[in-house]
Amino acid sequence: MSRTRSLVTGGLGFVGRDLVRALVARGDDVTLIDVGVGKSPLEIPEGVRALAVDIRDAAAVRDVCIGQEVVFHTASLVHTRRNRVEEVRSVNVDGTHHLLEGARAAGVKRFVYVSSASVVYEGRDMEGGDESLRYATVMLAPYAATKVIAEKEVLAANGVGGMATCALRPHVVFGPGDARFLPEILGRARAGKLTFKVGMTDKLSDFTFIENLTDALVAADERLTGPTCPVAGQAYFITNGEPMAFWDFVAAVADACGFAKPSRRMPFAVAYAVASVVEGLDTLRGGTFGGEGKLSRFSVRYLCTHHWFRIDKARRDLGYAPKVSVREGITRTLTALAAAGQDVGRFGGAAAKAA
Repeated sequence: MSRTRSLVTGGLGFVGRDLVRALVARGDDVTLIDVGVGKSPLEIPEGVRALAVDIRDAAAVRDVCIGQEVVFHTASLVHTRRNRVEEVRSVNVDGTHHLLEGARAAGVKRFVYVSSASVVYEGRDMEGGDESLRYATVMLAPYAATKVIAEKEVLAANGVGGMATCALRPHVVFGPGDARFLPEILGRARAGKLTFKVGMTDKLSDFTFIENLTDALVAADERLTGPTCPVAGQAYFITNGEPMAFWDFVAAVADACGFAKPSRRMPFAVAYAVASVVEGLDTLRGGTFGGEGKLSRFSVRYLCTHHWFRIDKARRDLGYAPKVSVREGITRTLTALAAAGQDVGRFGGAAAKAA
């Protein structure tokens, strides 16, 4: 049996690395592309072809698509402050366009895109939302705005040149290998800065453990049998299906490590005003990239609204069933951080004893 030839963009990123692991385990012939190849200390799995390719380079993208059967597009530039818009667009929109063009020209059969639940978010409560929700028309951040444009193009490309496409919309992905979300929470807790809860504390959020997302990506590829199959041209919310209050998630991490958890509340209006000032000063300095950990008006709105989604469609069409719960996911992530030598408080001692 021939091995599936799979291309993973952003293959050194958080989502890309875990997907590469799963594709290698599946027996694929994997090529990963990432601007960090040759610069990053991260280890490349044995047998994986790694190339330093910038998806903004249309010619390089066309070349790397030749001979591939499926493209998994995980690369994106996450930026929630309202500055450096053109740079975000060049990666998230232009890069996606180059990949679609290159894949079509090379006769790639399947294209699986990692989108975001933020494509439907307009700063208001979203409780139990599903794929019938319209795309956001009020754009709160460059990241969300560019993901809307890119997802639309991916889904519209279904059937063009015989290629089948689909998009997955994860929400707050966490797990071993993440250098931002849980490490940011832990860093603030260690520094004694995890003091305030922002907004109302009962607002529910979705979380997605990394291996659950990877399972969904692999399932999407396996079910994307052609442009007329049920999965083709479709978008799917992918989460753990366990909405919980964001600050309960933070408290669970802090409790596990023996750190003080937030005990005071900061009203939305105050937090939003602070974020506006911080974001304005950042813009005056030219704007800084830094992923989800940076304070922004977008992140404050996220903290102060319900945003959780139904995964019934993914269960039905993809056979998606989250295997790792949020609680277990937190434990696995802290265990991995402890093994990497990071300070996880008393959890580190417990993890060492268990080992």
